Amino acid sequence: MSPPDSKTDNRELVGIVESSDDEERPSITEVDGTVARFEMAYEPGPKDRHAFGPPLVQVLPSLLYLAFGLVVVGVVVAAHAGSSNSSLYTWVVEGDRGRPLGSVPLSIIILLSGVATVARAMMRGVIVSGQGIETRTVLPMGIPRVRKYAWAQVDRFVIDDKNKSVVMELWSGEYERLPAVKDADGLARVVEGVAAARKKQVTRLVA
Repeated sequence: MSPPDSKTDNRELVGIVESSDDEERPSITEVDGTVARFEMAYEPGPKDRHAFGPPLVQVLPSLLYLAFGLVVVGVVVAAHAGSSNSSLYTWVVEGDRGRPLGSVPLSIIILLSGVATVARAMMRGVIVSGQGIETRTVLPMGIPRVRKYAWAQVDRFVIDDKNKSVVMELWSGEYERLPAVKDADGLARVVEGVAAARKKQVTRLVA
């Protein structure tokens, strides 16, 4: 399938596709002098599901907070189990008498919030299935957002090897960048295989 005529479609993929001719977008066969070749076509079945989780850099802060919660719980347990003459017992156990919230409930709250933070961070990612593509992100204030795209909604994929990203061009003319995932190369392979099986156009930007 050839790209749309430049007179009727003058859209640009800002920040992803750079072309010497602003009136033509790169085709499936020529990007940066490289011909896109499909070695494998993959048609996911109705029950097939490929989940790609978030990269470590997005999960690390949550893991550190969880580790802090475990340390707090450990200190509180050690204080209650230790000698009543120790400074730790005096600071934690005896100090609870003048605190509005005791050390035990406080440590439990911190630990549970750490677990919830990690669970929320792990919700990020991309799911490729027979029905389409599902993206999972976390909005400001920690609100999760799930968006689903059927294969019929996708006209083209742009795979950027340098930045390890995949962008979808939708039938409406909008562009949607898939969230960053840990296995970016694996996601690109699955997307490219599905595109070949479903006769979707692919533009691959080599590093």
